[in-house]
Amino acid sequence: MIEYRPIRVALLGAGSVGSQVARLLLEHGDELAGRIGVPLELAGIAVRDLDGRRDADLPRELFTTDAEGLIVGSDIVVELIGGIEPARSLVLHAIASGADVVTGNKALLASHGPELFAAAEQVGAQLSYEAAVAGAIPIIRPLRESLAGDRVDRILGIVNGTTNFILDRMDTTGASLEDALATATDLGYAEADPTADIGGYDAAQKAAILASLAFHTSVPLEAVHREGITGVTAEQVESARAAGYVVKLLAICERLADPESGEEGVSARVYPALVPRTHPLAAVRGANNAVFVEASAAGPLMFYGAGAGGVQTASAVLGDLVAIARRHVIGGPGTSESTHADLPVLPIGRVITRYAITLEVADEPGVLATIAQVFADHGVSVEQLQQTVGAASGRATLVIGTHEATEAALADTVAALSESPVVASVASVLRVEGAQ
Repeated sequence: MIEYRPIRVALLGAGSVGSQVARLLLEHGDELAGRIGVPLELAGIAVRDLDGRRDADLPRELFTTDAEGLIVGSDIVVELIGGIEPARSLVLHAIASGADVVTGNKALLASHGPELFAAAEQVGAQLSYEAAVAGAIPIIRPLRESLAGDRVDRILGIVNGTTNFILDRMDTTGASLEDALATATDLGYAEADPTADIGGYDAAQKAAILASLAFHTSVPLEAVHREGITGVTAEQVESARAAGYVVKLLAICERLADPESGEEGVSARVYPALVPRTHPLAAVRGANNAVFVEASAAGPLMFYGAGAGGVQTASAVLGDLVAIARRHVIGGPGTSESTHADLPVLPIGRVITRYAITLEVADEPGVLATIAQVFADHGVSVEQLQQTVGAASGRATLVIGTHEATEAALADTVAALSESPVVASVASVLRVEGAQ
């Protein structure tokens, strides 16, 4: 039997995830060596501050501020710094030096994925990133490998735990967005600046990664339509509950026919949407994540679990690390990305969806006919209508559910309604997703 030397691992970053990766490598080294066939040697941990606070008690002699020096001579580099730079330069340096790379950096992959994958493919290196989307949930490898022979038609994902916690609390307690966000901050689910989460930026980065992988097409971050949850009100959530829906921030990746040309394209978008309470995603509670995949042959598949957390995300990192280390022992090139399809990314206006529109209107004869004409003028069909009359206000509330139509037609309809003399206000507009 050929003896293989220990595999040297360089760790870049010792935050909540990096610290746990290092701890687990040190504590479970013998067990991991048994799975791989050779030991993993933690060569060092590159950090900005040698005296910074860590989430795990780690040997001080492992720490260094010389990331580039640590990379040289390492077999596998684990990048958990986050952000674009210096992460991008260090990952490219690692690949050029002959190392494989494990990363959990969603921002880097969403912005520079094609560049990094091309560099890795050129030298036969492996670039793995299970931890970049949905934390501990195994979703990258199933899309990249298990479903590689299938045709993925659609992905609906709850991929941001902070916003799911906020919306779930609004649904279960009746809290306002502001109060639910304050609770999330107190419990450590939300950062001091929650913009990346509640603004939908984090989910958009993950949508770009999932869409690129699922549809074998490079989907740039700037092509992902993004809306956050900042406009969601307690009244909208309560109205959704009464109608049998729950509000969720969804990352939606979809293969669809362009309604203008008829040619196949893809869509990647993030926005709060109404999800029927009978849909599996409606049951995703608290800060958990879930990804619902619809594949042509495999059918509907659900991946559910912790979407964040140091130890949980470290599990995904170690899974990639063990897989790459076993390849070092067995031999062979790394798995490259499949982007052969090169499908066009369609703008949001060409997406087919449904709206739930809440209007405040004058309570007088002819109003419904006027509103119905607005819908007809824009080629949008009404599926259902619910009316509530105010006691003495002289106004009525209409909740209108539409049939499927293009986003552009629905948006034009809402714009026309807002200008109609019989409409006092457009109180709420939410898309409906996941309905059969």
